[in-house]
Amino acid sequence: MRIAVFTGSHAGPASHRAAAATFATDLAEAGVGIVYGGGHVGMMGVVADAALAAGGEVVGVIPQHLVDDEVAHPGLPRLEVVQTMHERKAVMADLSDAFVALPGAAGTLEELFEAWTWGMLGLHAKPTVLLDVDGFWQPLLTQLRRMVDDGYLDAVRLDALGVVTDAAGLLEFVGSYEHPPRKWTTPSR
Repeated sequence: MRIAVFTGSHAGPASHRAAAATFATDLAEAGVGIVYGGGHVGMMGVVADAALAAGGEVVGVIPQHLVDDEVAHPGLPRLEVVQTMHERKAVMADLSDAFVALPGAAGTLEELFEAWTWGMLGLHAKPTVLLDVDGFWQPLLTQLRRMVDDGYLDAVRLDALGVVTDAAGLLEFVGSYEHPPRKWTTPSR
């Protein structure tokens, strides 16, 4: 099994870095591979370094322009270099069995929402999960509940978004995951 990890290119607070390192180590020790954005910087680097140190499989997927900017992780046994950010996300999705978002910024949100939306539209049936470190995702969850309350988001879609605090919780969620029916279906004839 491989998990796509979305997280920040900035380091964030020490508690987030520690949680990311523990999370990646625990996945590696459970035999779960990590697919991530291929960088050596910020939280991405923390995740990759911790998983590699624990003997885990780590696959980086990075667009050429970030390789040119010297952001690519030099210690990865497998680094897929693609041309565009769109291709990066597609390759990461193809290589992964589930998606998890750790704390991050706009790019992390964009990757999270695209993966979750693709599932809603029936483009995949893979679990999408938030690793809630120090309550980081709680404001987002408040907004998502507001979207349900106002009728913009079906509750079943929000319920399908996992919220966990550690690798064991992620693996439990993934192991029992049942994908909801796709959002749009063709009526029976």
